[in-house]
Amino acid sequence: MAAFVALSIVGCNASETAPAKPEKIQNVQVFSAANAEGTITAKTVEAAFDATGLTIAGNNDMNKPFSLRFKKTHYSVYNLAMFSNAQLTLKLIKKYPNFGALTPLTMSIWSDDKAKTMNVSTLNIHGMARATGIPVNDPDLIAYAELVHKALKKAMPNGEFKKLDYTVKFPNKTLATDFVVELDLDGNDPVSYVEDFEAEFEAELEPLGFLLPNYSNLQEEIFDDAGYTDVYDFYHTYSICKFDVIFPVSKLHPEAGAWAPCSFYIYKKSDQDTMHMGFLSVENWITTLDIEDDESIKPLREAQKMIEDIVHNITE
Repeated sequence: MAAFVALSIVGCNASETAPAKPEKIQNVQVFSAANAEGTITAKTVEAAFDATGLTIAGNNDMNKPFSLRFKKTHYSVYNLAMFSNAQLTLKLIKKYPNFGALTPLTMSIWSDDKAKTMNVSTLNIHGMARATGIPVNDPDLIAYAELVHKALKKAMPNGEFKKLDYTVKFPNKTLATDFVVELDLDGNDPVSYVEDFEAEFEAELEPLGFLLPNYSNLQEEIFDDAGYTDVYDFYHTYSICKFDVIFPVSKLHPEAGAWAPCSFYIYKKSDQDTMHMGFLSVENWITTLDIEDDESIKPLREAQKMIEDIVHNITE
């Protein structure tokens, strides 16, 4: 049995921030390189990330489903990819269990046909820190951000970071959607419980048009191999995407792939009777990318509410 305890979109004091620079501090970074010859592709970017120690969980060509569903595309190349580093993920989750909201991290890869460039958008260290509330000076977070930089430069040696001028609203707050559920397992296996919960969760999501391009059992894939075996009964993450969201958003905001697909975590610590779930609110997208058009904001907030309602319905 489970009892729903709390849902909150948290706006707490986040990390210590680096000294302000003259330019606006951004949460998203766009790395761009000339690509008139077409030598940089989504596959070469993937290879560079893999070679740098950032494992690609999926690299999805969004133009194929866009063409079928909407009969048009916005760019000749538009991919959404998911990536992570196992060692840094473990180090960060040990200190900050909610880092599952960025496991895996994500990026968009797209072509600017007019400028003849290839572009990759990811969260920078300020975005990672703000989203999760992890201090921006955490050494493992710094190492993760530096690894992303290394991968981008390997993928596009002649590239550079574009100067962005977004106004990041609430720069010192994390906007996360968190759920806490009290469990009364009555001696039952927590792993069996979560398997039943997730089966219902997936069954509710899919008819509403949500896709689950990645699922990770961090307990089996990372924790056990590192000997970190007694802290969690389970720790899983989903990557969740919806064509009806990313298609309109990407038209004006192709860099939104730094937030998508969104990662949804679900875990239970062995010494607790509560299950924790969460993901990064779509308000992160809206407040970091100057998103103001209703064509983007409406489907984002609708998708957010759908996920919240599903969790409420299952846990009530």
